[in-house]
Amino acid sequence: MLDATGSDPILQVRSVSKSFGSVTANVDVTFDVARGEILGLIGPNGAGKSTLFNSIAGAEAPDSGEILLEGKRISGLGAVACTQLGIGRTFQVVRSFNSMTVLENVMVGAFARLTRVHAAMARALEVIEFCGLGGQVDAPAHALTPSGKRRLEVARALATEPRVLLLDEMLTGLTPSEAQAGMQLVRAVRARGITIIMVEHVMEVLLPLIDRAVVLHLGRKLSEGSPQAMVRDPEVIRAYLGDRYVA
Repeated sequence: MLDATGSDPILQVRSVSKSFGSVTANVDVTFDVARGEILGLIGPNGAGKSTLFNSIAGAEAPDSGEILLEGKRISGLGAVACTQLGIGRTFQVVRSFNSMTVLENVMVGAFARLTRVHAAMARALEVIEFCGLGGQVDAPAHALTPSGKRRLEVARALATEPRVLLLDEMLTGLTPSEAQAGMQLVRAVRARGITIIMVEHVMEVLLPLIDRAVVLHLGRKLSEGSPQAMVRDPEVIRAYLGDRYVA
């Protein structure tokens, strides 16, 4: 299957299903991600977004189906292998090493690909500056603001040199000005040629940012298309967005 640009997709999710005992998280989910696009993965709580993120990142293995990165199957390989192959991610609940500095946190990501301390430090310093944390290199992670901690997550993920970056509620809990700055950072990441998949509940921020959306509901793909199409889709409005999004 080809993406909307007519070129081979960078990521393919093919008939992915995942259950935990009697709880079904994903059912036969299929979609492509175009190279260089920002894709929004949206849906109500319990829709299966986090499980699908974990499967793409290698933290979970699907029960059936497969996930391909540039044509190579990555599902079931594990998180370390997926990181080394080019999948980077942030987490909904920030997972900083709080007793370590900003620089040390980001160097952890750099060591996914680099073995020399000097090279890892250089890589970390570059992405720290890019993410707007250049003045806080030596600050302990626990001292950062909520916005700073989100940026630290992004910097650590970028230090792994991803081709696809998974952003899990990066903009949640931020002030309007912080969210706008976060949107600028996402666009700057995409400008580097990195493909982005976002899970986000702040629709007023997400919809102007993404190129396309995949909507999950009760573990299944409910709809897929442009943000403009999603806010006009009666099924999406009924399942998730609410009447205020009716065009």
